[in-house]
Amino acid sequence: MLLFRGHGLFLGLAAVAVAVMAARLMSWWSPSAGFRLFVPGELARYRGGPGDPGLYLALLGRIYDVSSGRRHYEPGAHYSGFAGRDASRAFVTGDYSEAGLVDDVSDLSFSEMLTLQNWLSFYEKNYEFVGRVIGRFYGEDGLPTPELTQVEAMITKGLEANKQELKEKQKFPPCNAEWSSTRGSRFWCSQKSKVHSILQKD
Repeated sequence: MLLFRGHGLFLGLAAVAVAVMAARLMSWWSPSAGFRLFVPGELARYRGGPGDPGLYLALLGRIYDVSSGRRHYEPGAHYSGFAGRDASRAFVTGDYSEAGLVDDVSDLSFSEMLTLQNWLSFYEKNYEFVGRVIGRFYGEDGLPTPELTQVEAMITKGLEANKQELKEKQKFPPCNAEWSSTRGSRFWCSQKSKVHSILQKD
Protein backbone atom coordinates (compact mmCIF):
# COMPACT_ATOMS: atom_id res chain seq x y z
CA MET A 1 0.00 0.00 0.00
CA LEU A 2 2.86 2.36 0.91
CA LEU A 3 4.51 1.64 -2.45
CA PHE A 4 1.41 2.70 -4.36
CA ARG A 5 1.12 5.84 -2.24
CA GLY A 6 4.72 6.63 -3.12
CA HIS A 7 4.01 6.21 -6.82
CA GLY A 8 0.93 8.40 -6.54
CA LEU A 9 2.86 11.11 -4.76
CA PHE A 10 5.65 10.95 -7.35
CA LEU A 11 3.24 11.22 -10.28
CA GLY A 12 1.30 13.94 -8.51
CA LEU A 13 4.47 15.98 -8.10
CA ALA A 14 5.32 15.43 -11.78
CA ALA A 15 1.87 16.68 -12.79
CA VAL A 16 2.29 19.74 -10.57
CA ALA A 17 5.69 20.44 -12.13
CA VAL A 18 4.16 20.37 -15.62
CA ALA A 19 1.32 22.65 -14.53
CA VAL A 20 3.73 25.10 -12.89
CA MET A 21 5.95 25.23 -15.96
CA ALA A 22 2.96 25.72 -18.25
CA ALA A 23 1.80 28.63 -16.08
CA ARG A 24 5.31 30.07 -16.14
CA LEU A 25 5.44 29.87 -19.92
CA MET A 26 2.12 31.69 -20.14
CA SER A 27 3.40 34.45 -17.85
CA TRP A 28 6.63 34.78 -19.85
CA TRP A 29 4.85 35.15 -23.18
CA SER A 30 1.66 36.95 -22.25
CA PRO A 31 1.19 40.69 -22.81
CA SER A 32 2.64 42.83 -20.02
CA ALA A 33 3.46 46.47 -19.48
CA GLY A 34 6.86 47.95 -18.83
CA PHE A 35 8.93 46.30 -21.55
CA ARG A 36 10.43 47.74 -24.71
CA LEU A 37 10.07 46.49 -28.26
CA PHE A 38 13.21 46.25 -30.43
CA VAL A 39 13.62 45.67 -34.14
CA PRO A 40 16.58 43.36 -34.93
CA GLY A 41 18.69 46.23 -36.27
CA GLU A 42 18.26 48.15 -33.04
CA LEU A 43 19.10 45.13 -30.90
CA ALA A 44 22.30 44.64 -32.94
CA ARG A 45 23.69 47.84 -31.40
CA TYR A 46 23.73 46.18 -27.97
CA ARG A 47 26.88 44.08 -28.31
CA GLY A 48 28.80 45.56 -25.41
CA GLY A 49 31.50 47.20 -27.48
CA PRO A 50 32.96 50.70 -27.01
CA GLY A 51 30.19 53.24 -27.50
CA ASP A 52 27.43 50.60 -27.54
CA PRO A 53 24.39 51.46 -25.38
CA GLY A 54 24.46 48.12 -23.56
CA LEU A 55 24.96 44.36 -23.73
CA TYR A 56 21.80 42.44 -24.56
CA LEU A 57 20.88 39.06 -26.01
CA ALA A 58 17.57 37.52 -26.97
CA LEU A 59 16.17 34.02 -26.58
CA LEU A 60 12.86 33.06 -28.18
CA GLY A 61 12.25 36.75 -28.73
CA ARG A 62 12.78 37.76 -25.09
CA ILE A 63 15.62 40.22 -24.49
CA TYR A 64 17.87 40.12 -21.44
CA ASP A 65 20.46 42.57 -20.18
CA VAL A 66 23.56 40.39 -19.69
CA SER A 67 25.88 43.20 -18.61
CA SER A 68 26.50 41.45 -15.29
CA GLY A 69 27.92 38.52 -17.28
CA ARG A 70 30.01 40.75 -19.52
CA ARG A 71 33.05 38.49 -19.46
CA HIS A 72 31.01 35.79 -21.20
CA TYR A 73 29.32 37.95 -23.86
CA GLU A 74 31.45 41.02 -24.59
CA PRO A 75 33.38 41.29 -27.88
CA GLY A 76 36.06 38.62 -28.02
CA ALA A 77 34.45 36.47 -25.31
CA HIS A 78 33.46 32.86 -25.98
CA TYR A 79 29.72 33.61 -26.26
CA SER A 80 30.03 37.03 -27.88
CA GLY A 81 28.11 35.76 -30.92
CA PHE A 82 24.92 35.68 -28.85
CA ALA A 83 25.09 39.40 -28.05
CA GLY A 84 22.89 41.82 -29.94
CA ARG A 85 20.68 39.19 -31.56
CA ASP A 86 18.31 36.29 -31.08
CA ALA A 87 20.41 33.19 -31.65
CA SER A 88 17.96 30.72 -30.08
CA ARG A 89 18.98 27.88 -32.38
CA ALA A 90 22.63 27.99 -31.32
CA PHE A 91 21.68 27.40 -27.68
CA VAL A 92 20.77 23.87 -28.75
CA THR A 93 23.05 23.14 -31.70
CA GLY A 94 26.25 24.76 -30.45
CA ASP A 95 26.82 26.13 -33.95
CA TYR A 96 28.36 29.55 -33.33
CA SER A 97 28.90 30.39 -36.98
CA GLU A 98 26.93 33.22 -38.57
CA ALA A 99 24.75 30.60 -40.25
CA GLY A 100 24.04 28.95 -36.90
CA LEU A 101 23.46 32.08 -34.80
CA VAL A 102 19.84 32.46 -35.88
CA ASP A 103 16.39 32.33 -34.30
CA ASP A 104 14.88 29.60 -36.49
CA VAL A 105 13.92 26.69 -34.21
CA SER A 106 11.12 25.32 -36.37
CA ASP A 107 12.75 21.93 -36.95
CA LEU A 108 13.93 21.24 -33.40
CA SER A 109 12.72 18.16 -31.54
CA PHE A 110 10.69 18.09 -28.33
CA SER A 111 13.80 17.40 -26.25
CA GLU A 112 15.66 20.24 -27.94
CA MET A 113 12.75 22.57 -27.20
CA LEU A 114 13.02 21.56 -23.54
CA THR A 115 16.70 22.52 -23.67
CA LEU A 116 15.62 25.97 -24.87
CA GLN A 117 13.11 26.16 -22.05
CA ASN A 118 15.89 25.35 -19.56
CA TRP A 119 18.00 28.16 -21.00
CA LEU A 120 15.02 30.49 -20.79
CA SER A 121 14.63 29.62 -17.11
CA PHE A 122 18.33 30.34 -16.61
CA TYR A 123 18.12 33.83 -18.11
CA GLU A 124 14.88 34.61 -16.30
CA LYS A 125 16.57 33.74 -13.02
CA ASN A 126 19.97 35.36 -13.57
CA TYR A 127 19.44 38.38 -15.82
CA GLU A 128 17.02 41.26 -16.21
CA PHE A 129 14.30 40.99 -18.84
CA VAL A 130 14.21 44.26 -20.79
CA GLY A 131 12.04 43.73 -23.86
CA ARG A 132 10.99 41.72 -26.90
CA VAL A 133 12.25 41.48 -30.47
CA ILE A 134 9.78 42.24 -33.22
CA GLY A 135 10.04 39.46 -35.76
CA ARG A 136 9.74 35.68 -35.63
CA PHE A 137 8.31 35.38 -32.11
CA TYR A 138 6.61 38.72 -31.42
CA GLY A 139 4.62 41.05 -33.61
CA GLU A 140 4.75 44.83 -33.75
CA ASP A 141 2.11 44.87 -31.01
CA GLY A 142 4.41 42.88 -28.71
CA LEU A 143 2.11 39.87 -28.75
CA PRO A 144 3.25 36.29 -29.46
CA THR A 145 3.20 35.15 -33.08
CA PRO A 146 1.82 31.77 -34.22
CA GLU A 147 5.40 30.48 -34.37
CA LEU A 148 5.96 31.25 -30.68
CA THR A 149 2.62 29.62 -29.87
CA GLN A 150 3.88 26.50 -31.66
CA VAL A 151 7.12 26.58 -29.66
CA GLU A 152 5.12 26.85 -26.45
CA ALA A 153 2.98 23.87 -27.49
CA MET A 154 6.07 21.76 -28.24
CA ILE A 155 7.62 22.61 -24.88
CA THR A 156 4.39 21.68 -23.12
CA LYS A 157 4.22 18.38 -25.03
CA GLY A 158 7.85 17.71 -24.15
CA LEU A 159 7.08 18.23 -20.47
CA GLU A 160 4.10 15.89 -20.74
CA ALA A 161 6.29 13.28 -22.47
CA ASN A 162 8.82 13.52 -19.64
CA LYS A 163 6.04 13.01 -17.12
CA GLN A 164 4.86 9.93 -19.00
CA GLU A 165 8.41 8.57 -19.16
CA LEU A 166 8.78 8.97 -15.41
CA LYS A 167 5.46 7.20 -14.97
CA GLU A 168 6.65 4.28 -17.09
CA LYS A 169 9.88 4.04 -15.14
CA GLN A 170 7.87 3.78 -11.95
CA LYS A 171 5.79 0.95 -13.46
CA PHE A 172 8.77 -0.88 -14.95
CA PRO A 173 11.85 -0.26 -12.80
CA PRO A 174 15.31 -1.11 -14.23
CA CYS A 175 16.53 -4.66 -13.64
CA ASN A 176 19.87 -6.31 -12.95
CA ALA A 177 21.20 -9.86 -13.26
CA GLU A 178 24.30 -11.51 -11.89
CA TRP A 179 25.82 -14.99 -11.79
CA SER A 180 28.43 -16.64 -9.62
CA SER A 181 29.67 -20.22 -9.37
CA THR A 182 28.73 -20.39 -5.71
CA ARG A 183 25.32 -18.72 -5.76
CA GLY A 184 24.17 -19.34 -9.30
CA SER A 185 22.01 -16.81 -11.08
CA ARG A 186 20.35 -13.84 -9.46
CA PHE A 187 17.87 -11.42 -11.06
CA TRP A 188 16.21 -8.41 -9.44
CA CYS A 189 14.40 -5.20 -10.29
CA SER A 190 14.24 -2.02 -8.26
CA GLN A 191 14.58 1.73 -8.54
CA LYS A 192 18.09 1.31 -7.15
CA SER A 193 19.17 -1.04 -9.95
CA LYS A 194 20.33 1.80 -12.15
CA VAL A 195 22.46 3.17 -9.33
CA HIS A 196 23.91 -0.28 -8.67
CA SER A 197 24.79 -0.65 -12.35
CA ILE A 198 26.59 2.67 -12.38
CA LEU A 199 28.55 1.78 -9.25
CA GLN A 200 29.57 -1.57 -10.75
CA LYS A 201 30.84 0.15 -13.91
CA ASP A 202 32.89 2.59 -11.84
